Order: sequence, then C-alpha cells, then structure tokens
Amino acid sequence: MTKRALKRIVREGEFNPAQFDDDSKIRRLPIERSWSPLNSAEEGREQGYLKTIKAKSDGQTALMQAIDERNLVMALGPAGTGKTYIAIAKAVEALEAGKVGRIVLSRPAVEAGESIGFLPGEMEDKMAPYLRPLYDALSDRLSMKRVRALMAEGAIEIAPIGFMRGRTLNNAFVVIDEAQNCTYVQLKMLLTRLGWHSTMVITGDPNQSDLLPGVSGLGDVADRLETVGGISVVRLKDVDIVRHPLVASMLGVL
Repeated sequence: MTKRALKRIVREGEFNPAQFDDDSKIRRLPIERSWSPLNSAEEGREQGYLKTIKAKSDGQTALMQAIDERNLVMALGPAGTGKTYIAIAKAVEALEAGKVGRIVLSRPAVEAGESIGFLPGEMEDKMAPYLRPLYDALSDRLSMKRVRALMAEGAIEIAPIGFMRGRTLNNAFVVIDEAQNCTYVQLKMLLTRLGWHSTMVITGDPNQSDLLPGVSGLGDVADRLETVGGISVVRLKDVDIVRHPLVASMLGVL
C-alpha cells in the first residue's frame, strides 16, 4: 500500500467500495470525525448579532431613556459603565430603523502617556489606533463586512475631532467618545456641530483625562449644560460598572 493511500485512510477512514455504488464519481465524506461544529458543546451558542440591548443598571436605564428622548446627551461615568457601547448601539439602532441617514463617530487623538510615533498611511491608518474602541463596538453590533460596506457608502463615518470644525451634521447620530480628553474650546466647537434631525451623545470620564490638570473641559461643560432645557446629563456611578467586579473595587480605592 502506498504512502498516499495510508494517509487517505488515516484522514478519511477505511476504504469502502460500497459507498460508490450510486455514482463512482462521488466520494462521500466520512460521517464520524473527532470534531464537529454541531457537537453538543456548541448548541447553546448565539450565532446572530443582538438587535436590541437591555440595561443592566438603573444608570444605564436612565442613559438609554435620555438618548431616546433628547437630541443632546452627555454620559459621564467611570470606565466599564457602558457609555460608549450604549451610545453606539443606539446609533446603529437608529440607522437600521431609518431614523437617521448616517452615523458620525469622533474621538480625540490623544496618546494615553505612550507615544506611538509616526504612523505611515492615509488619515484612516494614522487614526486607527485611537479609533479602535469604536470599531470594536461597531463590529459587536454589526458584522465587519456590514461595517465596511456602510463605511464605503458613507453611512458610517469615523473622524478625528480636528476634522469636525466647520461642519453641520444634519440627519445624523453623532457620538463623541473619550470627551474628557477634549478642551473646553473643542467641546464648544463639537456641540455647535449639531444640525437638524440629529442626536449627539458625548461620553467620557472627567476623572480619567490624559490631558494636563485643568485642561479638560468635560466637567465644566457638563455643569453648565445640566441646567439647560432639552439636554440630559447622565452621571453614571461605580454601581453601574458591568465589567469584572474588581474594576469597581479598584476604582473605589484608586
């Protein structure tokens, strides 16, 4: 017996001429294998993408309700409270329902203490490390194939804050992420981009700014807008953290 025949027997099982009685040109693959994608361990796996999300805390409930009711929402809170995820999930939900014509996601290009140096490529390539959290949230709500198609059509736009000046965002769902790394002037510029039939959600944690002390304008802007009608400022707390329980414990002492 040749080496090739031995390898085929190991791979496909013992040769059985009876399986070729119907059509000699068709080879039936062996049924019994060591692994199958349909085994019992995979039966409970969710194959589809969730179309709706459910709040896991009172703070998240308040945030989701505010996004549904107001055109401008500021979500402030510690890491792990779901600020960015809820905002992007609501943006995808509005786009899929036809309530808005596009999604605009923006984030400041501020290095968190570690310089990544010069990055080659186009503007999207240079901004990719900063915008990766937004891509992750989008890919969790939509398949990456769908995300790429929507970005090619212009229905999803991811842009750095520096390219937002002078624009009017009509019929759009705008998410400004990591706003604690924006100055007061930058936030004032971003807030005035809001156009007709649009919703803007600004997320951030005033206690985790990568800017020099006193430079971040998120806390000041939130305090000033909290008394303005038609604007919701939702302040999430440690009890709203949905990551590992140790995250809330650590933030309580750090």
